[in-house]
Amino acid sequence: MSIDIMPSWMENLDDEDLAFIKKFVLCSGSLKEIAGEYGVTYPTVRLRLDRLIEKINVQEDLEAAPYVKLVKKLALDDKLDFDTAKILINAYNKETGREGK
Repeated sequence: MSIDIMPSWMENLDDEDLAFIKKFVLCSGSLKEIAGEYGVTYPTVRLRLDRLIEKINVQEDLEAAPYVKLVKKLALDDKLDFDTAKILINAYNKETGREGK
């Protein structure tokens, strides 16, 4: 079975990132076990995971931008009042875990 459509959060990941994710899943998320398989220390694996998480977060932030841009544009074009725009953006950020962004 092959996947014809790759999830958008995976689009900017390279082959090494995908291999790491696969190993992470196969090791049931045990960073200690992954460190042993790669022959590196736990902090090295933790750093690699943190960088991978940041890569995924950046991609998700880029995907969110069109919605926020649209709401702001509607407010600037007087098609949506600023209070409503603020409520929509805050609700969207809360729902997607992007509060404070």
